[in-house]
Amino acid sequence: MKTLPIIDLLVIVAYLLSMVGVGVYFSRKTSNADQFTTASGRIPGWAIGMSIYATFLSSNTFLGVPGKAFGSNWNSFVFSMSMPLAAWVAARHFVPFYRHTGEVSAYTHLEKRFGPWARTYAVVCFLLTQLARMGSIFFGIALSLQALTGYPMATIMVVVGSCIIVYTVLGGMEAVIWTEVVQGVVKTAGAVIILWLVIDGLPGGIGRILTVGQTNQKFSLGSFAPDFTQSTFWVVLLYGFFMNLNNFGMDQNYVQRYHTTTSVREATRSIWLCVYLYVPISLMFFFIGSALYAYYQNNPDLLNAVRLSVAAERLPGGSQAAIAQLAATLGPADIGDKVMPHFMVNNVPAGLVGLIVAAIMSAAMSTISSGMNASATVFSVDVYGRYVNRNLTGKQSLRLLYVATTGFGLLGMLTGIAMIGIKSVLDIWWLLSGIFAGGMLGLFLLGIISRSTRNAEALTATIIGVLVIVWMTFSGRLPDEYAFLRNPLHPNMIMVVGTLTIFLIGVLLTRLRSTPESVDRATTPPQPEYN
Repeated sequence: MKTLPIIDLLVIVAYLLSMVGVGVYFSRKTSNADQFTTASGRIPGWAIGMSIYATFLSSNTFLGVPGKAFGSNWNSFVFSMSMPLAAWVAARHFVPFYRHTGEVSAYTHLEKRFGPWARTYAVVCFLLTQLARMGSIFFGIALSLQALTGYPMATIMVVVGSCIIVYTVLGGMEAVIWTEVVQGVVKTAGAVIILWLVIDGLPGGIGRILTVGQTNQKFSLGSFAPDFTQSTFWVVLLYGFFMNLNNFGMDQNYVQRYHTTTSVREATRSIWLCVYLYVPISLMFFFIGSALYAYYQNNPDLLNAVRLSVAAERLPGGSQAAIAQLAATLGPADIGDKVMPHFMVNNVPAGLVGLIVAAIMSAAMSTISSGMNASATVFSVDVYGRYVNRNLTGKQSLRLLYVATTGFGLLGMLTGIAMIGIKSVLDIWWLLSGIFAGGMLGLFLLGIISRSTRNAEALTATIIGVLVIVWMTFSGRLPDEYAFLRNPLHPNMIMVVGTLTIFLIGVLLTRLRSTPESVDRATTPPQPEYN
């Protein structure tokens, strides 16, 4: 715990007030629901690209990636390497498809293809995962900022959450996008400062980092063996491709942005700008983790302090001897997530701490604000507008979006606060929502590629796919006498297998029903108009 100097507090307050100021400024332009959800389609492509980049660069990247690189190697960077291929598919097929439909919701077309059940399934999965995601990010930012500032976690969530709600509700999508442009710059600058401080504080600088990293295989991308039971290069590549495909193709946070640009070309440019920014910046975060590893190897006393801190958290109320004994057994993977906050608390000078805190907050705020706006849009279009009132006036639609955005922001904040006391329950909730969301991509691909697939075939394929996902997720808990029924694959393969199961079974069932002529149509991707 540390008390922030007044200059750092002023930096943090100035940042929060500036974010609220953006919302107040754009509130003058938000006069209808279309402006609130899509900014009337007048945002330049480069700003959308920065916005998508900022959403990808969440607090999990800012804090989790360096910890991952510290604890193991650069195997997880393969996830970023898969982005260009997923971006190519999205730019070639998804963006034109959504622009052609004109539907602001990513899930409306599922009802047209397969019936109300498909739309409802996708909407429920999205809203649950978004709520759990916002809560986990609220919890993560509070956990990190508590170590830097000393303020209670609940207080941090309320202050940060209130600012997010204000500028997101007032300014709508336009405020979300332009604040994310600023946040992308702030969090990138924060990462550069941290890297510079690590290099500056390590005798030998970059040369020492490279030597220690090569000696300890910190730069390895993982095994290239065709093994899908371990986190090999190929497992992470497949997982990254399907997850990024899900982000670009099914996640309302990203799909909604495609409608905020002036044309298909601008929308596709935004995707590529995100890739051009995120891939090298994510590499920098991995390098920060390797640099921290070299730094703490060069400072064993500081390394032992981190171990003792982690051991004390695992043994609350334990004796000093027990804590010291546990600390001696902790390896890099056990303390990776704690190293970067420890470094920031003890090595960042006054004045820069405020900027680092602002960078951490921006990493969380961009993801949360996007989630709030996207959730409110889906709720108003796919839930309220579908099942409650289809004939809302312009003012009623805008009022509903205001209320829904505030509601989802408060629910996300309360979820984060609840994690302080009952984290295990919410972990299970997150796991369950992830299970059902895992089938969304397979259903979506089935809908746009296999054009002859009907309602019954899609429903059957989805049920089988969800059952496969549930088995792969929970079979590891089976007793030893049923060990042969356990999932042998790495957990990252769950989404890959689940997606392929739904898609391939749907295509197979379509082929079994279809005539040869309709089979050709079923496997021919739609050719939307390019505007």
